[in-house]
Amino acid sequence: MLSKFKYASAAFVLALLVGCQEDAKPSAVATPKAAPKVQVGIVVIQPQKVELMTELPGRTASSLVAEIRPQVGGIVEKRLFDEGQDVKEGDLLYELDDSVYVSSYKQAQADLESANASMKSAKLKFDRYASLRKKNNVSQQDLDDARVAYLEAKARQKGSDAALENTKINLSHTKVRSPINGRIGISQVTVGALVTGSQATVMTTVRSLDPIFVDLSQTSLDQLKQRNLLAQDDVEKGSNHVSLILEDGTKYQYEGSLKAREVSVNESTGSVTLRAEFPNPDNLLLPGMFVRGEIHEATYNSALLVPQQGVARDVKGNPVAYVVNKDNVIEQRILKTDRAVGNQWLVVAGIKAGDKVVVEGSLNVRPGSGVTTVELKLDSQTGAMIAQKTATTSLSN
Repeated sequence: MLSKFKYASAAFVLALLVGCQEDAKPSAVATPKAAPKVQVGIVVIQPQKVELMTELPGRTASSLVAEIRPQVGGIVEKRLFDEGQDVKEGDLLYELDDSVYVSSYKQAQADLESANASMKSAKLKFDRYASLRKKNNVSQQDLDDARVAYLEAKARQKGSDAALENTKINLSHTKVRSPINGRIGISQVTVGALVTGSQATVMTTVRSLDPIFVDLSQTSLDQLKQRNLLAQDDVEKGSNHVSLILEDGTKYQYEGSLKAREVSVNESTGSVTLRAEFPNPDNLLLPGMFVRGEIHEATYNSALLVPQQGVARDVKGNPVAYVVNKDNVIEQRILKTDRAVGNQWLVVAGIKAGDKVVVEGSLNVRPGSGVTTVELKLDSQTGAMIAQKTATTSLSN
């Protein structure tokens, strides 16, 4: 009887424990709710034709410069121009004291006349001896001596003639004239000043202002980039036209053209000089002005432009962008950019046509995030992103 009681008690306790464990189990397993997907604004990248312009700093320079220096010495007697006026080639600028040069010229004239007379006398004697020699009335030695005397007299006559021409040139140099057309600067000498031939100090300077040159500076690195760009099949070489932006930010009314490119790199600056020529009929541009030139570098027929707000930088400084793939999942792309075109980046690697680049909401997503998208369009005038009128929100379940 006692053993039967023990078995019954053990069975009761076991049943009680099993019942408690069943009561502790939940009636149903709760499933976690899926997190809502972030909505982002995207731009669909499409190839487009872009005119690539390069803006370069530069300075204006005269197309012709003549530094006026005296070629003979003397006292400045007259100054025959107004400083800052336009002068023509051959216009008289200064007159120097010419008394010494007039005297030298007259002396050279007298020496030439004497040489002519001596040559004429020697010629007559030589002709006479030649006639007598035929009759054997003079010796051959006498004839030879007469011939040598004539040749010496002839040489002295040529020397006297050259000396006269030299004094004539020196006399003409006492009248200092402008060698070019242009605008004359401030005179560095006054009436009464003593000047010497080929002195280091200029008397004044004449500069031609129409047309005028603009020397632009382009780095050798940019030139290499340009060459690589033009090597592509869908890129055409730009025109040689250049537009000019003045120091106050206004645009110069006349268009210029690229004329020459320096064949060496400046070692101190690492840049190459490009020379453009501009018409300057109003003399608005003066030598030495700082300007900026815009050159039509190339035409890119299938350029891929990404709005700047859709491009960030990683920790290494590389440009990166978020792209929504076909499964509406975020991917990060490392880009290679060439330059800024307005408020967009010209991308040469990392993006292909048809890619959906995130331009709004990128701070709320990470690579691998699922998103919904709203297609936007860049307003080229304001730079703002606006929703496409026909765009619809794409949901991915």
